[in-house]
Amino acid sequence: MTATLVAKDLAAGHGDRTLFAGLDLVVAPGDVIGLVGPNGAGKSSLLRLLAGLDTPEQGELRLSPPGASVGHLPQEPDRRPGETIRAFLARRTGVAAAQETMDVATQALVDGAPGSDDAYADSLERWLALGGADLDERAEEVAASLGLTTGLDQPMTALSGGQAARAGLASLLLSRYDVFLLDEPTNDLDLDGLERLEAFVKGLRAGTVVVSHDREFLARTVTKVLELDLAQQQINLYGGGYEAYLDERATARRHARDDFEEYADKRSALEGRAQMQRSWMDKGVKNARRKATDSDKLGKKFRSEASEKQASKARQTQRMIERLDVVEEPRKEWELRMEIAAAPRSGAVVATLNGAEVHREGFTFGPVSLQVDWADRVAITGANGSGKSTLLAALLGRLPLDAGHAALGSGVVVGEVDQARGLFLGEEPLLDAFCAAVPETEPAEVRTLLAKFGLKAHHVLRPAGSLSPGERTRAALALLQGRGVNLLVLDEPTNHLDLPAIEQLESALDSYTGTLLLVTHDRRMLDAVHTTRRLEVAGGKVTEV
Repeated sequence: MTATLVAKDLAAGHGDRTLFAGLDLVVAPGDVIGLVGPNGAGKSSLLRLLAGLDTPEQGELRLSPPGASVGHLPQEPDRRPGETIRAFLARRTGVAAAQETMDVATQALVDGAPGSDDAYADSLERWLALGGADLDERAEEVAASLGLTTGLDQPMTALSGGQAARAGLASLLLSRYDVFLLDEPTNDLDLDGLERLEAFVKGLRAGTVVVSHDREFLARTVTKVLELDLAQQQINLYGGGYEAYLDERATARRHARDDFEEYADKRSALEGRAQMQRSWMDKGVKNARRKATDSDKLGKKFRSEASEKQASKARQTQRMIERLDVVEEPRKEWELRMEIAAAPRSGAVVATLNGAEVHREGFTFGPVSLQVDWADRVAITGANGSGKSTLLAALLGRLPLDAGHAALGSGVVVGEVDQARGLFLGEEPLLDAFCAAVPETEPAEVRTLLAKFGLKAHHVLRPAGSLSPGERTRAALALLQGRGVNLLVLDEPTNHLDLPAIEQLESALDSYTGTLLLVTHDRRMLDAVHTTRRLEVAGGKVTEV
């Protein structure tokens, strides 16, 4: 069925902070609305409100027809202990919940409960609409097409990051919701997965709201852009695609700045005129008093009239100031301004692999022979599961080899943002975890550094693992600025970063002079970041292209 989701005057907050208020949105069939804004603006919170998972502080939601299904796919698919891939797919597609409802209705029908006929018919219709009748067959086909060959009865917790990303994509491709709410669906997807996701989203008849920081994905899919502007506390809806949004936003911001400067200049000129008129008036009064004599009645009258005229002009100018339409100064957006601290250069040879082989559960990596030299800037690409992370681990000496040899060069200081952001996943407070990584830095300095990355007092004392994915990524980037490195290893660094932060990272990489190993599926980052070599990993083999 086709469905329309309407939000009217929605408001939401976090603690004592308002995220947004007065938000109106219509999600109609065929709409693909890109939801953008900096981390912390409330994008995920808005999706949860639209999905009915949270209650707004004010406003209302209407779904037409009321029985339509709304699918919310969060940015980190929760891997539940003991849940198989098959059960995960049934849960994410809504079929599992629909099956439970139908089972209850079936039992009520057997028991002859009043109204059970209608309840069973409704539950059956919903189960069929969500694709429950042939989910198993479709799941096998989709999993095979995505290269998810582990078998659907494998537990989700046993999957690698790349395999879990494919399972998440499979759950989306199998879904038959009437409205889709997608939170960072591009994270961890390889180029093939991105193309499949783009084709799926563009082919949907259902209305879709998508949060993504993948600029190319947004440019290829969205028909409108809803911006949560945290700096200006505004909500702006732009018609047209992502590139049109960028142009319109730039024009709107330029006009807002021009309007404010015109207002400020006009007010300043009027205030200057009023000040001068008051000064002349005061001088006129003083002169009149100094020169006043009983015999100079004509001069006294003239000076009195001149002073009154100046006072009248001053009052007139003040009224002009009061009648000005006030234009508020556009607030400056918080900007991540990062640098990558450089350690003294390493030796000429940074890392080598010689006939390196790794054998793991049916997967063979290598043999690979490779040398990375000082100041090489290497882009590493390949499908999920092809061996990119294995290559990094082998180069860094973290992975025992089954054959061959690996070595790091002299003086190599590694700085890494790994795909799992593993340094900041535990129960230890963020401040303690960060201080342990930079023991020579005082806690007060660490707090200042984290604050520059948007991690304030209420973040640093929380368990690191309780932070959002974007916050953990910013903590990892802060670490690169907090300690010097000369071998920078970035594994999908744009995952969970907002767009301004991605652009700042690209800028920081431009000025970084050490050795770089970059794994990314972000097509615009691959174009923006200068690299000197590209390695393609496929089926455990590494080819220089």
